Amino acid sequence: MKLKRKNNFFSKMKKRFKNLFHLEDKSLFNIPEIVVVIVISTLFGTIVGCILTYGRGIAAGLDNKYVKELINTYDTIVENYYGNISEADLLNAAVDGMVDVLGDQYSYYMNKSETSDFNQTLDGSYVGIGATIQFSETGNKVIELFENSPAEKAGLKVGDIIIGVNGVGVSGYSASELSNLLVGDNGTTVELKVKRGEEVKDFSFMRGIVTIPSVSSKVIEDKIGYIDIDNFAANTYYQFKDHLTKLEKNKIDGLIIDVRDNTGGHLTQVNKILSMFFDKKTLLYQIETKNGVENIYATGKDERKYDVVVLINYSSASASEILASAFQDNYKNATVVGTKSYGKGTIQSAIRLSTGASLKYTSQKWLTSKGAWLDNKGVVPDVEVKIEDPNYSVTGEKDLQYLKAIEILKK
Repeated sequence: MKLKRKNNFFSKMKKRFKNLFHLEDKSLFNIPEIVVVIVISTLFGTIVGCILTYGRGIAAGLDNKYVKELINTYDTIVENYYGNISEADLLNAAVDGMVDVLGDQYSYYMNKSETSDFNQTLDGSYVGIGATIQFSETGNKVIELFENSPAEKAGLKVGDIIIGVNGVGVSGYSASELSNLLVGDNGTTVELKVKRGEEVKDFSFMRGIVTIPSVSSKVIEDKIGYIDIDNFAANTYYQFKDHLTKLEKNKIDGLIIDVRDNTGGHLTQVNKILSMFFDKKTLLYQIETKNGVENIYATGKDERKYDVVVLINYSSASASEILASAFQDNYKNATVVGTKSYGKGTIQSAIRLSTGASLKYTSQKWLTSKGAWLDNKGVVPDVEVKIEDPNYSVTGEKDLQYLKAIEILKK
């Protein structure tokens, strides 16, 4: 079918060229027309070349004996298996199996639901009501409301129990099932029935784009600023910049950047954040592929001079390790505090499948600005501080790493 369409396309294009430029009578051309013919002929030749190349690529793939075997197996199961089977499930299982053979813990297959959740986290936003729901013995409880979210503006409060959505009782729903009812298209109306203490309240408001906060901050005694980065989503840089600007308006003279338990995210966000502290001459890190090594430099114009402490732990990985190592290698007044980081020295790419699922696979590895590959090694802190108490709370009295950071900045 594709070949027939291609031949029809060629013949139609030839007819159009003849009708437009009267190719059968060369004497009708003047100089400008000749130039136009040459340009369009070149463009036509390029299009034809691309189509033929694409066709050959497909043909080569179909001629591959392993691909043929896969197709034959698929066709045999679909046509002859005695029971009902989903063709989408077959495809998903095949992709999942291929990724599993790689033996790479960072390459994996995600189904449609997992892909949606993953993309929301990396995008840093989603369409919904802007509330975090947790299932408890008393029901699905609102445990967090995002700032300026539709839910917060409508008057929902932390502790509310959601018992109905759009006229449907949800008392027996899991938090995941309830979340599926709460998301929807931007601008659509959602009606909630909630229990607040002994009182039942009704709310009606529109879903909207909700920004997922990935950065928080505060000013500590002695003009020390503190910024916590949960993950590097697509909008983390803007959140970081906003928080840092507010801290600097308070005239901080030292900064703690906390990337503990931050497992990574978009490298572009790390680049932009680091570029607030380094100029264009600073090599931040390197990326190695099959084709060679690429140096990644800062893009900033301004430099900051105040002391910086970066907090890391074993769960600080990937982009967090890039940030920590860049400060450790290049910032004159930086100290890395905590425990050795996770040691993830590879970078993944992702493709979306037609089923809505996706494939994440390792495509590159990164090196520090000094050329070290930290895979399975991690960033070694300048000052090691272990926390033995498993019940400590971050930035609390038992958070020895946080307290050490403050001590260093006070000196």
